Amino acid sequence: MARLLRLLAVVAAALLLAAASPAAMAGGPVEVGVNWGSQLSHPLLPSSVVKMLKANGISRVKMFDADPWPVGALVDSGIEVMLGIPNDMLETMNSYGNAKDWVSENVTSYGDKLKLKYVAVGNEPFLKAYNGSFMKTTFPALKNVQKALDEAGVGDKVKAVVPLNADVYVSPDDKPSSGAFRPDINDLMTDMVKFLHDHGAPFVVNIYPFLSLYQSDDFPFEFAFFDGGRNIQDKGGISYTNVFDANYDTLVNALKKAGVPNLKVIVGEAGWPTDGNKNANLKLARRFYDGLLEKLSKDEGTPVRPGKMEVYLFGLFDEDMKSIAPGNFERHWGIFTYDGKPKFPMDLTGKGHDKMLSPVPDVEYLPHQWCVFDDGANDKSKLPGNIQYACASGDCTALGYGCSCNGLDEKSNISYAFNMYFQMQDQDVRACDFDGLAKITDKNASTRGCLFPVQVLSASGRAAPGLGWAAAAFLAAAVMVFV
Repeated sequence: MARLLRLLAVVAAALLLAAASPAAMAGGPVEVGVNWGSQLSHPLLPSSVVKMLKANGISRVKMFDADPWPVGALVDSGIEVMLGIPNDMLETMNSYGNAKDWVSENVTSYGDKLKLKYVAVGNEPFLKAYNGSFMKTTFPALKNVQKALDEAGVGDKVKAVVPLNADVYVSPDDKPSSGAFRPDINDLMTDMVKFLHDHGAPFVVNIYPFLSLYQSDDFPFEFAFFDGGRNIQDKGGISYTNVFDANYDTLVNALKKAGVPNLKVIVGEAGWPTDGNKNANLKLARRFYDGLLEKLSKDEGTPVRPGKMEVYLFGLFDEDMKSIAPGNFERHWGIFTYDGKPKFPMDLTGKGHDKMLSPVPDVEYLPHQWCVFDDGANDKSKLPGNIQYACASGDCTALGYGCSCNGLDEKSNISYAFNMYFQMQDQDVRACDFDGLAKITDKNASTRGCLFPVQVLSASGRAAPGLGWAAAAFLAAAVMVFV
C-alpha cells in the first residue's frame, strides 16, 4: 500500500509540476538551503511549494520525515534533498532489517529521480530536555542506515547524518577555544564523529543566536547579529563579533579534541522567528538574515574554519502545530507566512539587493468570513472556559506580551482566539458557537495591525485537469490544504 501511495504521489507531483510556467521555474541556484517542516494543521500543496522554491532559486531542502506526498513533489525537480527519520523511529532503526526496508522504501525506490544527498537520522536526539531518551538508540540507528545505504549501492552519494543541537558541546569559560563535547556524552560523541569521518559524512549542527538571546537576560543583544560591532577576544588574538561564529568555532574545537579536526560541518538550522516574543519580529529577523546571507556570500567562514559554509535556513513556513513548550515563538520561524507569502524583503544571494521573494502560487482561500465574539450574548459566564479551549486547540501565540497582536482590547482578544480555532477547523459553522458566545461575520476582523487570518480552499477540490482518477483520488483523500 505504501508503495502505491508513493507511486500516486510521484505521478500527481510530476503532472502538477508539468503545468508550471517557465517564469515560475526561473531562478538560479543559491548557496543556502531551507527547512521544510510539516507541523502545520493545513500544509501547503507540495507541488506549489516546489514551484515557489524553483522560482526563488532555492536548490536545497531539508525535511524532517520521508512523507511521499512532499517528497514526490521534489522528484525530477533538481532540488537537493535531505530526508529525515523522526526520533520516534530510532529504536526501530536499531534493527538492520528495518533500516534496510526504510532505505528500500524511501531511497532506492525513487532511483535517480530524487536528488537525495543526506538521510537525517533523528533530530536533535541528545537534547538535555529529552533526558537521555535517545542516547542508546541514535548511534546504532545511524550505523544501520549507513550500512543499508552502502549495501543498496548508494552509500557513495547518500550519507547518513544526525542533526544535533548546539547543546551537545560546551565551553567552560565561554571561549570557543575551550570547546569540547558535553561530559555526559563525550565518549558517545567521539565515537559518532569518528564514524561520520570514516564514512565521508558531515557533522550537522543547529545554531540559533535568537535562543542565546532568549535564554539569558544577560546575553549581549548586539552579539546575536552580524553587524553589532561587539568584539569578544579569544586565545591567539582571535576575536569574535557575533555569537554564530563563536558557536560554530566552539564545535570546531570540540571536533579537534575528538580527533577529527577536518570533519565537514553543515549548519542544519539557522533562523530568527517573527512573532511570539518581544525579540521575535520582522525587523530583527530581517537584520539577522541580511547579516547571515551577506556573510555566506563572501565565503569568509569563521576565524578557526575560514571558507565556504553550507547553511539551511529555518524555516520555510510558520507551523501552527509545533509545541510551544520552548516558547510561543516556536510557531513563527517561517520566512513565509502561513499562506505562502514572503514576510519581508530578502536577497538569498547575500548581495544586499533585497526584494520580496516569489510567493507560493495557486493559493485559493475559503470565503472571507471570520468568527468573532458576540458581545450581545446573554450568558457570558462560560467565556473563560471557551477562550481556554479555543487557545488550547487553536493558536493564540500572537496575543502574548511583545507579540504582533498584543494590546488588543478584551473583545478583540476573545475574537482572535475564537477565529483561530474556527479557521483551523476549516470554517465549520459548528466551530463558531462557543456556547452561543460567537458569531460569523463577513466584516474583516483584523484590527490594530493584528491579522485575523482566513483559511484556504482544500486541495481536494483543486486536482489538476488531466490527472488520472487514481491520482486525483489520492490527492483528495490525502490532504487538507491550509495556506
